[in-house]
Amino acid sequence: MQRYIDKFLRYLEIEKNASLHTLLNYGLDLKDFQAFVGEIDIERIDYLLLRKYMAHLKERNMRSKTVSRKLSCLRSFFRFLCREGYLKNNPVLTLMSPKKEKTLPVFLTEEEVIQLIESPPQDTEQGLRDRAILETLYSTGMRVSELINLNASDIDFIGGVVKVMGKGKKERLLPIGDKATEAIRKYLDKRKKPAEALFLNKNYRRITDRGIRDILSRYIRNLSLKKGISPHKIRHSFATHLLNRGADLRSVQELLGHANISTTQIYTHLTTDRLKKIYDRAHPRA
Repeated sequence: MQRYIDKFLRYLEIEKNASLHTLLNYGLDLKDFQAFVGEIDIERIDYLLLRKYMAHLKERNMRSKTVSRKLSCLRSFFRFLCREGYLKNNPVLTLMSPKKEKTLPVFLTEEEVIQLIESPPQDTEQGLRDRAILETLYSTGMRVSELINLNASDIDFIGGVVKVMGKGKKERLLPIGDKATEAIRKYLDKRKKPAEALFLNKNYRRITDRGIRDILSRYIRNLSLKKGISPHKIRHSFATHLLNRGADLRSVQELLGHANISTTQIYTHLTTDRLKKIYDRAHPRA
């Protein structure tokens, strides 16, 4: 099976222009499936074996979202095998996805975001960098993978836009606010070494995803804010705050770089406070 997996991953990389993150996750999911089925001819994989694999995942107490992702990977894999003529029949066609849990995104309030952004000290290079990172994440709603790949030349300080490389290596321009560009300017002015990358670690190399998470964890801990707040939660907060202040869903979709608007619709939930205000204002017996 390994040679088919290699062919599929090469197809994703070359023809579909998939990101490294996608290639890594697909590779891990297929490796997990390969470990379950063992050394079996690809033609012998059928609906029943796939059902056993789904049951195996459930026994491992995996979330429905994770199981759905693994099934989506297998659908793409077997569709590729059939299209390329390696298989005659697609065993995944009749396999049903598990019912997804309906979970709302975790997000910070506007006050919590301000508290977080203003927490780094402004008298050190590291503090200025951390402030610039937090300002940029909240100002643009970009993914961490997009942030760490930013170069200083990607920021248009005059036009107030930033060029990012999104999923599938698709470029898009995002508006970036004055507070974020001002924070970036201060950081670059204080930085001791010039570099192509916008954000650097203590060794003056391009900062990593892990580095961003460590920075955020440190300030979250110091402020005693909600546990489990990740950089992606700042993206959730960005989308939620825009919609709560009247932005239309289509615009938020463009800003987030979502290919499908259904992905963005999860952010149309209302905060409890806003619901209570609407209720108090509208209900005759409130």
